[in-house]
Amino acid sequence: MATADADSAGLESSDDRSPRSPDRAGVPKSAVPRRDRPFFEVYKPGQGYYTRMCTAVGGGVLILGAGNFLFNQLEAFVGDATWTKWMQMGVPALVVVGLGLALYWLVGVKRGTCDFLIATEGEMKKVSWSSRNELVGSTKVVIVTTLFMALLLFVVDMLFIEFFRFINVLESAT
Repeated sequence: MATADADSAGLESSDDRSPRSPDRAGVPKSAVPRRDRPFFEVYKPGQGYYTRMCTAVGGGVLILGAGNFLFNQLEAFVGDATWTKWMQMGVPALVVVGLGLALYWLVGVKRGTCDFLIATEGEMKKVSWSSRNELVGSTKVVIVTTLFMALLLFVVDMLFIEFFRFINVLESAT
């Protein structure tokens, strides 16, 4: 009865079929509930590769930075005892491993995040990127405009200084 209910719901039962293969009705393994799939199985492994990898590398850099920060902060509390040195090394290591597993879960296993990253990569492929000539031209316009605005603000600032000196609000340094 339980097997019939699981088959009619489109989910795999735990009798003779593994959660890694589609069941007899052709239900893909992504339809298998999370509790029946292994933790380290990547969700939709062939999709969103570059977006997932870039996200994982960026998150990894942040995690290593957090571990380094924690290591440096614990240095103030470390005495001469051997166990405190182990604590200074162990606590950041545990934090890095824990955050690393959480990052892996977010980027590789959690359906919502994975679907978002896959959709992001799909949208990035649709973007009409500027050519090199357009990019160089736009950069020149931004630099010239920034320099012009800086010069204009400098002149206006000097005029205000002279005006306030003229009405004796600002004392002259000379």
